[in-house]
Amino acid sequence: MRIAMVSEHASPLAVLGGVDAGGQNVHVAALATALARLGDEVVVHTRRDDPSLPRRVALAPSVEVDHVDAGPPTEVPKDELLQYMGAFADELREQWLAEPPDVVHAHFWMSAVAALDAAEGLGIPVVHTFHALGTVKRRHQGERDTSPSTRIEHETRIARSVDRIVATCTDEVFELLRLGADRRRISVVPCGVDLDRFGTDGPRERKAAPRFVAACRLVERKGLADAITALADVPGAELHVAGGPEASALEADPEAQRLRELAERVGVGDRLVLRGRVGRDEMPALLRSADAVVCVPWYEPFGIVPLEAMACGVPVVATAVGGQIDSVVHGVTGVHVPPREPAALARALRQLLEDPQRRDEYGANGAKRARLRFGFDRIARSTRDVYLSLAPSRARQRVVR
Repeated sequence: MRIAMVSEHASPLAVLGGVDAGGQNVHVAALATALARLGDEVVVHTRRDDPSLPRRVALAPSVEVDHVDAGPPTEVPKDELLQYMGAFADELREQWLAEPPDVVHAHFWMSAVAALDAAEGLGIPVVHTFHALGTVKRRHQGERDTSPSTRIEHETRIARSVDRIVATCTDEVFELLRLGADRRRISVVPCGVDLDRFGTDGPRERKAAPRFVAACRLVERKGLADAITALADVPGAELHVAGGPEASALEADPEAQRLRELAERVGVGDRLVLRGRVGRDEMPALLRSADAVVCVPWYEPFGIVPLEAMACGVPVVATAVGGQIDSVVHGVTGVHVPPREPAALARALRQLLEDPQRRDEYGANGAKRARLRFGFDRIARSTRDVYLSLAPSRARQRVVR
């Protein structure tokens, strides 16, 4: 099958940790690669943000990244990219007229804006994964939401227009129904985890004190301020935060400065360790060193870090929001806490530190759950089933061969 993925701001080649680079980049790269292992050909179309990038770059066997010229070839905040989606769509349509894919899978709402325009009248089915919804962001961020004013209007049109929506968690389904999506056209396929990289076997960092680890972008909604406030009520423990710019650049990062100032105010400045960007190859050893991995965003469309922690055999303390409700099983693989309640988070962390047997049980259960349910080969097969239900007969013929 020939698959075109559209991921306008989240290139699978991007370095993770920046404000706009995170789980979507990981998901698109891993899904494309896993689909190729099943015998498909995948092209991931993303916006060119560097003039030196070649038009096409091989990501893996049978997977290419296509750098589409749309807007200036520089980094642009994703909330400012809507104005370039018309040019993005024109580039896609030209390619798809010459060599139509069997199915298009758009990731994030602006990708769907471009994909629907590009595929109009071509008979190519369009599948969409939102990854995040404007209604949820507006609810939690209010006036601080920097999304384009028309985002929810566009998402409503997308929800009612695409051939199939792949939601990443059950909580998202209810939001989509409120937008007017047809339940019969929604399939739930979670994000996945790279089980070759994240597992219970392998090195772990040495530590001198009880350690909690958080891995996320340095943005307010990820709840790091709540974790730091909670740390004040967990004596002797350290919080290591992986994310943001390189460690050498943290001094100039406004959010890093805010978190450090908060840590000093609540008396844990010597127990907060901002690690900056941690490479994917180093992340498993850091996660394995944790007594618990802390994932406490205000809201979370899915959340890949809880899966990575579970795969490494580490218990997870997670806010009961979005995809974390599905992935982390309360009392089995970790603990759910309410968002934005540092006191409840502190209690959960103290209780885990006081009970090594429970930590071991949660870790073992999490590793088993990650292996059975969230490996990317399984996620790719489920996603591919959605494609096959829509793809034209020529794609089915290629599958049969």
